[in-house]
Amino acid sequence: MNLKTLRKKIDILDKKIINLLNLRAQTTVNIAKVKNKSGASIYSPGRERAVLKKISDINKGPLNKKGLESIYREVMSASLALEKPLKIAFLGPEATFTHLAALKRFGSQIEYVACNNISDVFLEVERNAADYGVVPIENSIEGAVSHTLDMFVDSDLKICAQIILDVSHNLMANCPKSKIKRIYSNPQVFGQCQIWLQANLPYAEKIEVSSTTRAAQLANKEKNSAAIASLLAAKVYKLNVIAADIEDSPYNITRFLVIGRTEVEQTGDDRTSILFSIKDKVGALYDMLSAFKNYKINLTKIESRPSKKKAWDYYFFVDLEGHHQNPGIKKALKVLEHKCKFLKVLGSYPIGE
Repeated sequence: MNLKTLRKKIDILDKKIINLLNLRAQTTVNIAKVKNKSGASIYSPGRERAVLKKISDINKGPLNKKGLESIYREVMSASLALEKPLKIAFLGPEATFTHLAALKRFGSQIEYVACNNISDVFLEVERNAADYGVVPIENSIEGAVSHTLDMFVDSDLKICAQIILDVSHNLMANCPKSKIKRIYSNPQVFGQCQIWLQANLPYAEKIEVSSTTRAAQLANKEKNSAAIASLLAAKVYKLNVIAADIEDSPYNITRFLVIGRTEVEQTGDDRTSILFSIKDKVGALYDMLSAFKNYKINLTKIESRPSKKKAWDYYFFVDLEGHHQNPGIKKALKVLEHKCKFLKVLGSYPIGE
């Protein structure tokens, strides 16, 4: 076939795709009406996960899985916008890794609200100024984000979903590498790029700021300054990428949580996060965890934080496999509740990634 014929074929296919997309969108609007009558949440991470898995399973190429998922992410984002104008709060400003995580989950057709700190993300959702919030919870190199853990102690918000983001750190500036005298970034990023910085810019001053976006803003304004931030930040703040992927570990992954006001239905492949405090006695933590062993429940993470109310008093954050409505988990949590001082189920959500 010649070029003209092939392009005509593309035009015919585009017309069919547009008609099908609009038919899908109308069906989504009808689903929203049913949800509104029943009081169900518009955003359904379990259903979203099922759709992405299904399109991956039926895909025969040549589009790869990642490309097809990106297309469908935008299709679902536009559909959510039709169902209800969703507003998502995130740890800002624009172009932070939390912003990238939010875009990965909700797409570009949703309204986003940049917050100055993690506390403000929780507050925006709690007071109904945002439908959901996105906050960082842990990094594969630097560990847990303590401020996010602490916020769950007093908040009634639920974890609705998780987002796994491959984090790539990039050195950017508007001057040559040889003229860089100072580098801006946040403390966690400096910790993840120590080896590269020592080998390539050992004499440059490292200045800690609140976010990678703030770092990019400063590098844009100051002579002989650089930032370590995302590629999106380089684009937004008009900086040249001097060196890409400078993180010390190639397996630099950050996990984010989507927080909201409602619980998520079971999907069959879920994780539950809980928070509890123990009584001050010998073997107390062992007694707490024995309930999960007795009911053969797999724990995937345990993290401790000081309660800040009493010296040597701690909260424990635990992730476990399964939904909190599963019979075995319900029994284990009931046993745990009788043994500990305080217990809160933070949410059950699809493992997904």
